[in-house]
Amino acid sequence: MTFRDMLETMIARNASDIFIRVGSQLRGRIHTVVEILDETIFDAEGVERIVQEITTEKDKANLNANHGCEFAFWYKDCWRFRAGIFYQRNTPAIVIRKVDLRIPTFKELNLPESIMDMFSRERRGLILFTGITGSGKSTAIASLIENINQNSGRHILTVEEPIEFTFVDKKSLINQREIGIDVASYEEALRQFAVHSPDVIYIGNIRDERTCHAALTAAETGVLVLSTMHTVNASLTVERLINFFPPHQHQLILNQLSFLLKGVMSLRLIPKLDGSGLTPAYETMLLSPSVSRLIRENKVWELPAYISKGDVYGMKSFHQCLMELVQKKLISPKLALEYSDKKEEMEMELRNKGLM
Repeated sequence: MTFRDMLETMIARNASDIFIRVGSQLRGRIHTVVEILDETIFDAEGVERIVQEITTEKDKANLNANHGCEFAFWYKDCWRFRAGIFYQRNTPAIVIRKVDLRIPTFKELNLPESIMDMFSRERRGLILFTGITGSGKSTAIASLIENINQNSGRHILTVEEPIEFTFVDKKSLINQREIGIDVASYEEALRQFAVHSPDVIYIGNIRDERTCHAALTAAETGVLVLSTMHTVNASLTVERLINFFPPHQHQLILNQLSFLLKGVMSLRLIPKLDGSGLTPAYETMLLSPSVSRLIRENKVWELPAYISKGDVYGMKSFHQCLMELVQKKLISPKLALEYSDKKEEMEMELRNKGLM
């Protein structure tokens, strides 16, 4: 099986990812489940041949220096993929993710349209989309950027590693910079942003103190900053942001977040009951007066209760969202329990409502 055949199989089976590893068959992720797509076992020579085929000289240098690299590539000018290569047991392994070229709308993604519209109208501050890998963070942000692009005349600057979705200018002007190609690092890109006059900045991922500090500084200057984090809910996102910094800076960061953190949307993709695809469960935290106060006073542990009671502002907890999805017959009660953070509470409510 050639690498081209693997991509064609991935497209035909509608797999979001494929996995290539020495000693294993070709596997793909279909509706969150990893399945065998071809029975042929990869050997070391075969995987190394694929690595050589899909990497540039720069990618090869990164792989040799860091034992891992990430990049994006086109196939047939109509399919775009993101690749990650790493080593395990001293042999290379490859994960390929399919990137949809058509950017879906909020409605098509089954995301709360009123909240996403509100995010797109923000002019300053920090908005975060969080979740594990493959939870739909990048797609949600791409949809948000495209909404701004279609409805507002703004300069949108993205800094990504690598670039996933590509945009065509509409009402907005969009410049996309790729780490390692257009700029050396997130920190350098954010250091330069002031002279580029952006209205909106998208940072691919906040993963350390320096990037977080630069994002908050940008938001303080009157720019809308969009980014992602690998956290599983809103309150843990706030904790992670604080803990990027040493203890003596925590109160300063809490004060900044209490007026800059406009919203957090945490996502989990769940297989639909009818087997037709995936639907998101989401938790939304917005900067209400109570949320702002709790963050400023470092009472992060109280945030979940306020999110559950914040429907007047548009907030919703994962628990509430999962219950809605079950009641609408979009997901099964079993999967609601599986994806819940409060399994006992979820099971009790499902039984009380006759849904189990």
